[in-house]
Amino acid sequence: MRHARRRVVRRVTRLAAVGGLLLGGTMVTRAVASEPPDPSIGVPYSARPATSMGTDLVSRLGTSRTAGSWVDSAGRPVVAVTDEKAADEVERAGARAKMVRHSMSDLKSATATLRSARRVPGTAWALDYKSNEVVVRGDSTVSASDWSRLTDVAEDIGGFVRMERTEGTFTTRVNGAQPILSTAGRCSAGFNVTDGTTDYILTAGHCGPDGSVWFADDRGREQVGSSLKGSFPGDDYSLVKYDSGRAGEGADVVAVGDGKGVRITGVADAEVGQKIFRSGSTSGLREGEVTALNATVNYPEGTVTGLIETNVCAEPGDSGGPMFADGVALGVTSGGSGDCTAGGTTFFQPVTKALTELGVKLIVAKQAGGTGASPAPAASQGAASPGSSAPVTGEDVSGLLTRLTDPRNVGPGLLVIAGSLVALVATRWIRAEQDRKAYRQHYSATWG
Repeated sequence: MRHARRRVVRRVTRLAAVGGLLLGGTMVTRAVASEPPDPSIGVPYSARPATSMGTDLVSRLGTSRTAGSWVDSAGRPVVAVTDEKAADEVERAGARAKMVRHSMSDLKSATATLRSARRVPGTAWALDYKSNEVVVRGDSTVSASDWSRLTDVAEDIGGFVRMERTEGTFTTRVNGAQPILSTAGRCSAGFNVTDGTTDYILTAGHCGPDGSVWFADDRGREQVGSSLKGSFPGDDYSLVKYDSGRAGEGADVVAVGDGKGVRITGVADAEVGQKIFRSGSTSGLREGEVTALNATVNYPEGTVTGLIETNVCAEPGDSGGPMFADGVALGVTSGGSGDCTAGGTTFFQPVTKALTELGVKLIVAKQAGGTGASPAPAASQGAASPGSSAPVTGEDVSGLLTRLTDPRNVGPGLLVIAGSLVALVATRWIRAEQDRKAYRQHYSATWG
């Protein structure tokens, strides 16, 4: 009996890898209990989405009088200001003002100078609103001479550019050593989106160029869809068009492991200090905090700008997976350094920009009243939750495997369903230490 169980575990773990595109994404189809029969409303991203008080104040006061905003540990918005009059306006609005020396214009001028310098792969920089600095980081691949040259550039800018060396390497989160799920590698799905006619998966652009074909099996026999309208480097987003044209039921849910999902109810911009969650096909659900915005990362493949910087961890195969808080979509996983044992830094492509550039809408859970409005994250909370729970109906492992291997059930829609269910059930098994170590070793062959 124990040997039989081990065989099932090994087989489920393998199938979880095959379903890797699905576990981190939104394909919990037909497996979500109590979902509405028509689960989705298209939510566009407009030029002025619902934002926090701090973001509104920064916009109103301007870049010469402010230097960003964030949410403190108590959930109160804080605005960095450069003069007393601006501070008074912030306090009257109900936020907290912090006097700083350098304005947003100064910070952005510094990053423009860094961008104009010779590109050094393995470096990244972001605006640290809390310290009123531009933080430049160099990973272990940056030579001493390159680091010295970049340090000279920083010193010429001024004392508000902070230089830091970091362990590991800044890499995209696709595992190129195991290209079993697409022509480019293994990634995670982010969110389901639609143009009103066809449904797509929003994922990372570095997961594959236009025309990359995605499969639900490791032999390339069961096609899910193809990549199109991608942008990388520069940005890091792309669409995977479903072969069937439809995402199916439960398209408004992201899987978070342990047979659970989270309903996505809207889309918004991330805020510094905001508590966030990320889900991916390798490391499952993880939580962290937004540490900076407008980050630039010089990956070996090219430079990506405008990213969200966080202290949440990620591992190979998590690329493209969703980042969210309180059921609100915020980003898709781009890359970073470290892993989920030692921790690290992970960067995300903002969903808002991707939706705007791609001309698509997020598929979200139907709200009370059916307005389809896009709520902002709850800035007043000191701690956030992933969002409302969407439990998965029970089904034993052997039943899932039987359905997967039944030729009568093979088809794009059902493959997505089966792959998602098996991937979710598999996470229960691979949490055992022995299986977990084997799983990570198998998919981390090229990890920096």
